[in-house]
Amino acid sequence: MEMKFESKNTEQTIRFAEKIGKLLKKGDVIAYTGGLGAGKTTFTRGLALGLGLEDSVCSPTFSIVNEYRGEDLTLYHFDMYRIMGAEALETTGFYDYPLEESVFAVEWSENISDELPDDTIYIDIKRVDDETRLITIKGDERFC
Repeated sequence: MEMKFESKNTEQTIRFAEKIGKLLKKGDVIAYTGGLGAGKTTFTRGLALGLGLEDSVCSPTFSIVNEYRGEDLTLYHFDMYRIMGAEALETTGFYDYPLEESVFAVEWSENISDELPDDTIYIDIKRVDDETRLITIKGDERFC
């Protein structure tokens, strides 16, 4: 099952992601793929809004994880760009975060693909040009 969306600008990407965020529930893992500058952090801003969180999302590139707390759940936004495999992932504390009470959004998920749950939701963002993005969501009937 997959859904495709072509976004013509940042605002459309955020609004589309906000709709997706409203469908998420505790325990969901979002695994992003897409090159540098594709819009993964922008998409996460929309997810946060859809989850009822503040629009304060920024890239976790240097911190590895950013945490956005709401009344009912927390969004953990991970950047696995420098993490390669299970051993390196263990050093980040990834397994210590409470997935059952949270939503995880994982950038550069391909670096830890063997460690992601079977029911992971995959979001691929392809940069078509400076503004346009092709977004493909796979893995859950909620998004079809």
